[in-house]
Amino acid sequence: MTCQITTLPNGFRIVTEHMPHLKSAALGVWVGAGGRHEREAENGIAHFLEHMAFKGTASRSALKIAEEIEDVGGYINAYTSRETTAFFAGVLEPDVPLALDLIADILRAPAFEQREIETERGVILQEIGQVRDTPDDIIFDWLQETAYPGQAIGRSILGPSANVSRFGKEDLARFVSEHYGPDRLILSAAGAVDHDALVRQAEKLFGDLAPRDARDADPARFGGGEIRESRQLEQAHFALAFESPGYRDPAFYAAQIYSTALGGGMSSRLFQEARERRGLCYTIFANSGAYADTGTTTIYAGTSGEELDGLARLTIDEMKRAASDLRPEEIDRARAQLKAGLLMGLESASARAERHARMIQIWGRVPEIESTIARIDAVTLEDVRTFAEDLATKAPAAMALYGPVDSAPTLEALNEARAA
Repeated sequence: MTCQITTLPNGFRIVTEHMPHLKSAALGVWVGAGGRHEREAENGIAHFLEHMAFKGTASRSALKIAEEIEDVGGYINAYTSRETTAFFAGVLEPDVPLALDLIADILRAPAFEQREIETERGVILQEIGQVRDTPDDIIFDWLQETAYPGQAIGRSILGPSANVSRFGKEDLARFVSEHYGPDRLILSAAGAVDHDALVRQAEKLFGDLAPRDARDADPARFGGGEIRESRQLEQAHFALAFESPGYRDPAFYAAQIYSTALGGGMSSRLFQEARERRGLCYTIFANSGAYADTGTTTIYAGTSGEELDGLARLTIDEMKRAASDLRPEEIDRARAQLKAGLLMGLESASARAERHARMIQIWGRVPEIESTIARIDAVTLEDVRTFAEDLATKAPAAMALYGPVDSAPTLEALNEARAA
């Protein structure tokens, strides 16, 4: 993998990877601003902006945007996360300039027409309602809020209905003005792309953007605690989160390997013990997610109210056991899963463009795949056991429960089991 990176004088960055066997390209602009960059009164506005992305500009209507990209057989989309908002497209090689022109227009000249704002307001309120009615969605919002209480990183990306109901054109324009400075924008492209041509076009489209002093996100502080809501549902939803390494932490890959071995697949400990041997649940998994300065290892299970107490205590037992008796073959299997997932994921141009943008955001460069594989290979059994012991006995924890959960142990009781 060979990437080319250019930084314009105003700080706008372009990263590309030419893939000679492809006739298509994926490209987009990744903005270093998401949910955790919002003030409390702004919570939900980054996601609202994503919805407004294709609703018209100073020179194109919403229909014109859709027609122009689909006339050439392409697609255009966007997403919002806690640290990033992305606007991206996929097109055939001759249409790369059109796609970039569309994305630049969306970012630089959004119309924010009142009629379209009201339409999307209704759509987002429906989306919020749908999440509230989906237990295995809402429980992760609750878990995040409990893990990071009173912080932007802990708030829902969708935001509360009260905020969404009052956002107007001035609010949207203010957030763009404050956070969409050139040093927070990364144009990333992969596939049938020409780096020099993209740089020339980017200079015309973004080179005049003036640098600005954007407000940085507040440092994350894992708090922890418990939230539960008892409701008559068929399933009890149970989720635990433990403070874990961020992207830049040397223990990041140990956390990834641990969570994979614990609950990352059908051969994992939690799946085998809780589902296959004891039949305590249908769904159970573990994963480790990371941000710039923090991370969480999350365990989720769906089960009956009658089995919840036993499942919760079994989960703690398995975490403690993993700290002492994880076997080399389990580590090797988890390592293979991570590497395969990484390499298989990079078989598409869109996945490569997204990875390159994220690496630039995190490291300011794009590490070679071989160096990432080497870091995964360098994790030892002792590294994973050390991480497992800390997670099982000392790491701050948060718990969220939803459904028939009256019989569930408290987090205090589970923490006592961890310390025993």
